[in-house]
This record gives sequence, C-alpha cells and structure tokens, in this order.
Amino acid sequence: MQSTFMTYLGAFIVGGTLCAAGQVLIDKTKLTVARILVIFVTAGAVLTALGVYQKIVDIGGAGATIPLTGFGYSLARGAFRDVDQYGLLGAFTGGVKATAAGITAAIFFGYTISVAFTPKAKR
Repeated sequence: MQSTFMTYLGAFIVGGTLCAAGQVLIDKTKLTVARILVIFVTAGAVLTALGVYQKIVDIGGAGATIPLTGFGYSLARGAFRDVDQYGLLGAFTGGVKATAAGITAAIFFGYTISVAFTPKAKR
C-alpha cells in the first residue's frame, strides 16, 4: 500500500507543479496560451535531450507524462529511439510514430465531443 501511495503522491506533486507553473505563466505574464503550450512542449523535448526529464518521469510517472511537457518528452524519446535504429531518417519519423496514438485519440475525442454538444461563444 505504501508503494501505491508514493506513486500517487509523486504523480500529484510533479503534475501539480507543472500545472501550477503553467497557471503562473498565464496569470503573471502577457504570454498567450499558445505560446505557453509551445514553451512547455519544447521544454519537455529539451529536458529529455539533456537527460533530465527521464528522472522527473521516474519520480512523477503519469504526473510527468500526461501534461504538455510529457508530449515533448514522447516526441524526443521517439526520435532518439528511431535515430538509433534507422539513422537520420529516424529523427523525422520517430517522434511522429511515438505520439501517433495520442494525437489520434485527441482528434477523435475532440471531434466526438464537438458533434455531441453545441458549443457556445464566450461573452
């Protein structure tokens, strides 16, 4: 039971810290949400290249792989894996193959929800 609790606690702390950092950027800077998204994905990829993000994933599990930084982590990890296997071509195909299922799910569920519900404009 202790191991499960520590897994949940690590995911909560790491995921919460990443989300809190995003909220601070939204509240305290003039950056648009799209720019913050790009910063998070790029940070995940760069930290993966430096070997830092894997340590964060080891501590936080899903708390590190689910947020946007985790998408950058998946892109970089897939690219590195395919470069080892296919050479330079793997740098272009690895990230896409590694994230294809997540991208497909996001498109499918986004489309399904947009068909099921009527969106309303913000006022």
